[in-house]
Amino acid sequence: MNFIVSGNTDIGLTKSTNQDSLSIKVLNTKQGRMVLVVLCDGMGGLEKGEVASASVIRAFDSWARYDLPQLCEKPIEDPVIRSQWENIVNDQNEKIKEYGAGLGIKLGTTLTAMLITQNRYYVINVGDSRAYELYNGIRQITTDQTFVAREVALGNMTEEEAKIDSRRSVLLQCIGASEQVYPDMFFGDVYSNATYMLCCDGFIHEISKEEIYDRFQADKLLDVAMMNRASLELIELNKQRQERDNITVALVRTF
Repeated sequence: MNFIVSGNTDIGLTKSTNQDSLSIKVLNTKQGRMVLVVLCDGMGGLEKGEVASASVIRAFDSWARYDLPQLCEKPIEDPVIRSQWENIVNDQNEKIKEYGAGLGIKLGTTLTAMLITQNRYYVINVGDSRAYELYNGIRQITTDQTFVAREVALGNMTEEEAKIDSRRSVLLQCIGASEQVYPDMFFGDVYSNATYMLCCDGFIHEISKEEIYDRFQADKLLDVAMMNRASLELIELNKQRQERDNITVALVRTF
């Protein structure tokens, strides 16, 4: 399995800072090439959301540098990844809370991180950033940890109602702003000739899944330039439709 990767971010129409943070690493390991993508959507007073999102990014970058090589000494087990990543989230939650308390503000960040190995993917999610798999269609891997997503799951709201509800951005969990954080984990097989996408919520409010699949299906992403072009087209389409948030998207194309 090999990979082409791409990442793009935009401050958007109204924000004075871009509080999203993104890291994409192609890693050479004893178990073959892997890709680690970490995307965080920060929020907070005094425009400190970028501090929270960058802190979580650095923690996962450190994990990739120091812990992943040790894991690759033997077959990677799902519970080990879960344990190590949950520890990162819990540690970051405490550190960001302490930092905010020292400034007298609240700040926090969402998290979606995805490790793609030669045959399996591992995803952790807190908040409403997302991971998708595009392979014979488009499938959302993650589940939003939001008020409206919970209401849809309970049958109290339709997906159409959730899209326009004023509470659509209300998070149930956030690293740095929750007393305790309970991440969701997702595992699955990796397909060749597929696209894996991570994005913040600002990327998906104003465009449809069909528009995403049309531009991001693997057969249309043959090199980095094509990936960047497709990503920037959808970012601009979001802005044309008056998306007000920061907009970030990462792509991994397998072959």
